[in-house]
Order: sequence, then structure tokens, then C-alpha cells
Amino acid sequence: MAATDPTEPNGDDEIQQPDEAGAEDTAPASGGSADGDGLTVDDILDAEQTDEAAEAEKSDYETQLLHDLKRLQAEYANYRRRTEEQRQVEIDRATGQVAKRLLPVLDDLDRAAKAGDLPEGSAFALVADKMRGVAEGTGLVAYGAAGDVFDPQQHEAVFQQPTPGAETATILEVVEVGYRLGDIELRPAKVVVAVPAE
Repeated sequence: MAATDPTEPNGDDEIQQPDEAGAEDTAPASGGSADGDGLTVDDILDAEQTDEAAEAEKSDYETQLLHDLKRLQAEYANYRRRTEEQRQVEIDRATGQVAKRLLPVLDDLDRAAKAGDLPEGSAFALVADKMRGVAEGTGLVAYGAAGDVFDPQQHEAVFQQPTPGAETATILEVVEVGYRLGDIELRPAKVVVAVPAE
């Protein structure tokens, strides 16, 4: 029976050397510590930074939505205001067109009244009164009367009559009544003007 050398390995007993690679696998990653879920400190920090970035992005998005909403509200308010203004302009224009068509009728009624063709209480006088009421209902205002001071901005002088004792230009006679619709002058009053005699 041969003697065995204790320094030589035999087939049954091999000397186990520590596996460096295996040791590194079981060691925790640098700068971190292992926990039960296998997450490191770096993983947790990265997750927190991602959450903060997501919150910041969400806040920016909400702020942008709020700005967009305010802008749309302002645009709608401006649109509604412009629409109302345009609507009023169209109403005034339509009213003006109707009022202008009434002027010849009102002139005929005035001539008939001066000629005595509209006696008080007659059917024609009642119709004339209703017609004048309709005209006034549209906002039509007649102006120009004998004795008023002549104003070239409102009156059209068809004739100037030198009059003794007249100190200023005064309306002596109204040839055609003037009409206004609100602030708009539809027709100037045509008048005979009494002027100071030289």
C-alpha cells in the first residue's frame, strides 16, 4: 500500500478556492445597500427624481391649460361684444332705411295739414296722427321751426330775407322739416332765413 502525500490533491479531495466572481455577485453594488426587494439606493433616488420630474411636467401642463382657458374666455368675450355692436349697427341701419322711406309721407301729411285737408276729427287726421306716432316710435325726431336761431350745421337756407329789426339770423319760415334719427341727421331742415337789414 503506497503512502499518500498530504500536500497533493487526490481525486476525492479538491481544495476549494474562493470564487472571486461569485463573491462579487453576492456583494452589494457600490454606494448602495441591498434590501428585500433587490432595489438599491440609486434605484430609489432615480425613482424619486423621475416622480419629481413627472410632477413638474404635470404642473406645467396644468398651467398651460389654465392659460389656454383664460385666453379662450377672453376671445369669446370679445367676440360676443363685437357681435352685439354689429347687431346694433344693423338694427340702426334698418331703422334708418325705414325712417327715410317715411319722410315723403310725413311731408305730404304736413302739406295737407297746412292746406286744411286734415280737419280735426276726420278719418284722414286720425290716420295722419297714427303715421306720426309710428315715425316717433322709430326714434325719428322732427326739427326746425319758425323763430329758431339759424344754425348752418342743422339748417339749409333756401332764401335769405333781409328783415328790419333782426339782430341775428333767424328762421322766418320752414319750407321742409328736418329729421334726425338718434344722433344721425337724415335730412337738414330747409328754411327761409331772416337776416339783419343793412
